[in-house]
Amino acid sequence: METTDFKLTSWIKIPVNSDFPIYNLPLGIIKHKDGKQSAATAIGDYAVDLSALHRLGYLKGIALPDAIFDKPYLNEFIALGKPVWHSLRQRIKVLLGSDNGELRDNKQAVKECLYSINDVELCMPVKVGDYTDFYSSKEHATNVGSMFRDPKNALLPNWLHLPVAYHGRSSSILVSGHNFHRPKGQVTLPGSDNPSFSPSKALDFELEMTFIIGKSTELGQSISTKEAGDYIFGMTLFNDWSARDIQRWEYVPLGPFLAKNFASTTSPWLVSMEALEPFRTKAPDQQPEVLPYLKRSKADSAIDITLEVWLQAEKSEAVKLCTSNYKYLYWTMEQQLAHHTSNGCNINVGDLMASGTISGPTPDSFGSMLELTWNGSKPISLPGGQERKFLQDGDTVIIKGYAQNEKGRIGFGEARAKVLSAI
Repeated sequence: METTDFKLTSWIKIPVNSDFPIYNLPLGIIKHKDGKQSAATAIGDYAVDLSALHRLGYLKGIALPDAIFDKPYLNEFIALGKPVWHSLRQRIKVLLGSDNGELRDNKQAVKECLYSINDVELCMPVKVGDYTDFYSSKEHATNVGSMFRDPKNALLPNWLHLPVAYHGRSSSILVSGHNFHRPKGQVTLPGSDNPSFSPSKALDFELEMTFIIGKSTELGQSISTKEAGDYIFGMTLFNDWSARDIQRWEYVPLGPFLAKNFASTTSPWLVSMEALEPFRTKAPDQQPEVLPYLKRSKADSAIDITLEVWLQAEKSEAVKLCTSNYKYLYWTMEQQLAHHTSNGCNINVGDLMASGTISGPTPDSFGSMLELTWNGSKPISLPGGQERKFLQDGDTVIIKGYAQNEKGRIGFGEARAKVLSAI
């Protein structure tokens, strides 16, 4: 059976344009009403409990330790390696395929394995040990540089030569649906050179994606762009919330700190690189030529993933703020990982690498309020006569994403969270 057989159908009813057809099969962690957590995959509007499948003997022949799917995170499963990931994915496709009755015809097993997505809670899929946030969108970096520096020299001298990044805070990464309080910090008011301490008045979203590390390295080991794919398990949507007024005051000389570490939101389903392979496309050209260790190993090193950001004010319908695409990134994930490990930095299973804000070439593809409102100078009009320069308390931001071509479509679900008032 082909890994990307887009003609495959399932005995489970799948809505048209569902994010989770049978050829997606992302992995995540679900919590049942009794509090038990287990690994699962998503198909249509359902979660398939992998712990139950394993316990009932449907996954025989795959090298899976006992209770591997009863863990609160996927890290131990991911550490089993690519051959196991592939075997599990193939077996699930067989079990859920429309021409296979092994599971379908066992009503008791179906009852134990298949759950409406509304009857379970979606949890953090991995235990994130370390989190690195890149700054890899040329359009975003140019916009920010134009806003706060000389537009003719928007990019700093190093930007076209290496994937800029900083180390983020993993403890405050939240799964979609978990809300957070507006951060407080030092800000400088207009006309003042001295800071005051207050809730942020310039809270922003950042449209990003992540890739999750699937294989650890030893300290001193470097990964080439050609090898990088062997170390990446899958991807999620990501919102790296930012407090722009706190950031403006604190980021010189060492970069973001309290302006970024208060919260980040990830989608709950890990979409495998295997599922995303058919959606690869050409990455942007790079000039000047990069150093040899950063040269791309293949032409189709980008992935065509359409990304949307929606804003829902309290008691209002959601409105779409922007549409961007992961393929716009100047630096690919393989280049990011090669650079990250070029000095011998070790990586671990479950580490999260974020793309940085993903902005496109047109104003409707900018991936942050900072850019969409041009630092508040062009407020966004919302239904009911409201305006937004930055986010207000009660605002919910929803990031969606999907990959689609003439053969098929897969999606990521959503990364959603509401801004609560400061405490």
